[in-house]
Amino acid sequence: MGGMATKPKTRNDAPSDACVRGDVALARAFEFLGKRWNAMVLGNLSEGPAGFRELSRAMGGISDSVLSDRLSDLAAAGLIARTVDDGPPLAVSYALTDRGEALIPALAQISLWAQEHLMRDET
Repeated sequence: MGGMATKPKTRNDAPSDACVRGDVALARAFEFLGKRWNAMVLGNLSEGPAGFRELSRAMGGISDSVLSDRLSDLAAAGLIARTVDDGPPLAVSYALTDRGEALIPALAQISLWAQEHLMRDET
């Protein structure tokens, strides 16, 4: 009273190690998943293995070169596996690895959250 301002409540001055590690991990995850198309490729592969053309059609709007880059990125991260069937004809398919499968529940939760909180009003 008497003109004294109350100091707003703040968190502890130093964040806990767990919080910092969590923030770093979350930033890394979204840096990767935030790359356009990565999450959509994973989402499409959650339905089962698919070939390049099948993925391209399912994700309308992605160029072949970008899809190829994203598939390479996801394979390098160990989230998908590329399988070549000698044929004839030669066939290449992509499927989630166990590591990729482990990410699907989190992506489903993010999708659900977006439907509930980020959907545009359709009037």
